[in-house]
Amino acid sequence: MIDLTKTPASQGFIFPAEWEKQRAMWLSWVHKEESWPGKIETVYQPYCEFIKVVSTGQLVRINVVDAQMEMFAKEQLDKVGADLNKIEFFHFATNDAWCRDHGPAFLVNRKTKEKAIVDWGYNAWGGKYPPFDLDDVIPTQIGNHFGLPVFNPGIVMEGGSVDFNGAGTLLTTTACLLNENRNPNLNQQQIERYLHNYYGVEQILWLGDGIVGDDTDGHIDDITRFVNNDTVVTVVEQNKNDDNYHLLQENLDTLKTMRLLNGKQLNIVELPMPKPVIYDDQRLPASYANFYISNAAVVVPTYRDKNDDKALQILEQCFPDRKVVGIDSTDIIWGLGSFHCLSQQEPEV
Repeated sequence: MIDLTKTPASQGFIFPAEWEKQRAMWLSWVHKEESWPGKIETVYQPYCEFIKVVSTGQLVRINVVDAQMEMFAKEQLDKVGADLNKIEFFHFATNDAWCRDHGPAFLVNRKTKEKAIVDWGYNAWGGKYPPFDLDDVIPTQIGNHFGLPVFNPGIVMEGGSVDFNGAGTLLTTTACLLNENRNPNLNQQQIERYLHNYYGVEQILWLGDGIVGDDTDGHIDDITRFVNNDTVVTVVEQNKNDDNYHLLQENLDTLKTMRLLNGKQLNIVELPMPKPVIYDDQRLPASYANFYISNAAVVVPTYRDKNDDKALQILEQCFPDRKVVGIDSTDIIWGLGSFHCLSQQEPEV
């Protein structure tokens, strides 16, 4: 029997790596026009292509506000030839589409084959985009629907701010997790305790800043990602005059000093950055690191850039057992996030 008064870690729960077998991918249907001002109509096609690719290997579960939104979503998915038999809809209203950050953090217990959810607090990246009350309750709604136990740590945490190797290590950034617009009453040591207790990890590795244009204050999923137990891909900027150059070099230098639980150094694979993507005089957080690892494929955002093919080839070498698919994210990134930001995986137990 799972005891919600005790921590998940103390009961054998962990957050699996993204490349482990998934039951489903969760999304919250794109609908907030203020997130893509003047451009939301252009987002549906690449968004639905993303769903189509992932649904070839697993279920896709989508939160929608109501039956009308569900019908609209089905029409858009039908246009790209997605298999609607692999897509399920849930009438859970959301404020926005960024399911990586407001969606459920699924935990598994590998011994007992049980599944649970962590419902972290959510405040739209430090209160930047109110209202966020509907988004904040999504994990508990999903847990209640499926009869899963839901743990409530009582602090703010976003899925895009953490990455996992599935072997006890979590990677994050000080720029985001130590930002006082999240948990101003907690210091680094206290935050680490929550990560240990609620994600079931043994080691926290800290990088510094995120990329320019990232309104989340430096999410890890735009800069550095685990691709297996001991290997990360990390984005680097070649242009020394680019604002991202020095901060990404600092992150690279930090990664080189890190050691895993077994004492080994990380294997580090460098990913290029696309040239700056500017829209409406605003630099957008375009990065090839914001890919989603599904059962059938790795879906990578592309930006009509000369480095698109290079990034895809590098990731093909990292994922020899999966198809690597690039989907144009030039319009999606106007919302300040891409495929990984939009999605959250539900593991198989």
